[in-house]
Amino acid sequence: MSARILIVDDEPRMARAIASALERAGHDAVVCPSAQAVLDEALHRGADAVVTDWRMEGMDGMELLRQVHASRPETPVILVTAYGDVPSAVAAMREGAFDYVTKPFDNDELRGVVERALELRRLKRENQELRRELSGRDVLIVAESEPMKKVVELVERAAPSSAPVLIQGESGTGKELAARRIHFQSPRVGRPFVAVNCKALADSVLESELFGHEKGAFTGAVAAHSGCFERADGGTLFLDEIGEVSDAFQVKILRALQEGEVQRVGGVRPIQVDVRVVAATNRNLDTEVSEGRFREDLFFRLNVIPVWIPPLRERKDDVSTLARHFLSLHAQASGRFLRLSDDSEKALLTHDWPGNVRELSNAIERASVLARSDEIGVEDLLLGSTQKDEGSDDSGTLQESLDRSARERIREALEASGGKKAEAAARLGIERTTLFRWMKRLGLSY
Repeated sequence: MSARILIVDDEPRMARAIASALERAGHDAVVCPSAQAVLDEALHRGADAVVTDWRMEGMDGMELLRQVHASRPETPVILVTAYGDVPSAVAAMREGAFDYVTKPFDNDELRGVVERALELRRLKRENQELRRELSGRDVLIVAESEPMKKVVELVERAAPSSAPVLIQGESGTGKELAARRIHFQSPRVGRPFVAVNCKALADSVLESELFGHEKGAFTGAVAAHSGCFERADGGTLFLDEIGEVSDAFQVKILRALQEGEVQRVGGVRPIQVDVRVVAATNRNLDTEVSEGRFREDLFFRLNVIPVWIPPLRERKDDVSTLARHFLSLHAQASGRFLRLSDDSEKALLTHDWPGNVRELSNAIERASVLARSDEIGVEDLLLGSTQKDEGSDDSGTLQESLDRSARERIREALEASGGKKAEAAARLGIERTTLFRWMKRLGLSY
């Protein structure tokens, strides 16, 4: 199969000889006048491999290797070097070069190295695609209730297109899960799914994260960095908490969506990207637009296919199925066979679930740790309906209160076992690794 290979050598005759050898093997060999020209070509038109001289004026082969791997880490780089530079070439391989050939080289040797590099790149891509496909089969949306059945139907209908999707719903309802389902049911399944939480980053950091930056663009930018739009090229970009970004940054996102291109911080050239955007928010964007807090033009750009995920309290038919699903996952991790008592199932159904599916998952995981037997009782769920001990601290959030109960239960087991973690885990009926994970989360040391 023909591949596009970029070639640079400060000796024009050598560069043409390399190109001729690779063209006879059926490849598209592009001779570039400088290392910077290689970077520009790789960035804007792509490359399957790079063949570069080691010693060149300006940017040498080693620096070109670093720059290529910073912006296109999947592109193999092959060094052409003199015999005296072999130790340096070997050192370069430790930094990521695929291989090297020495001058004067045999054409068959050069073609063989290039073919091995291309084959490895192909195998890596196939492996990534297989992993994405397999992981996509595990993107399960529980839909026993009628509202969620409608959500799943809409997601399945939207997936084959490249139209933007806006997912709205309360925190913890499973918006990212729906986004992943859309991606893995789409023709883009073999390409990346990249998620970014817009709320978690300040505008200056978010700009670099989404659009990338060039080396030296700001203090600490020691190398070029590809942003989420570039990394998601050909795939799906999930913009979580889109309702939290500032008005000024909304303009930048809108331009990227309209033009299909981004410009890195400190960069001077636009980069074309083919990205499907799925955005999510726990805000009501209709209200945000009407009150002037969200741009109407960006809203219309994102809201081509609207998906609303109802809160768990409005789809109680999903609660038991979700609980059993989470229980099977946590029981498998702890090596126990666990089941819900009739009373605990009733408690789950009557709880309001302000934290939605995320809260339910946490409750089941917590119960799988605290349960003293194979049957999970109401008291193990700690849903806030149990009596507090006299003098106990009832301040803080519900989650903090539940964590205090879990911390006390684990501390009791550790004290009873004299600090022997294997024995404490046995007393709790969980695996030692599960105990370690909970101790780390709760800040316990013994």
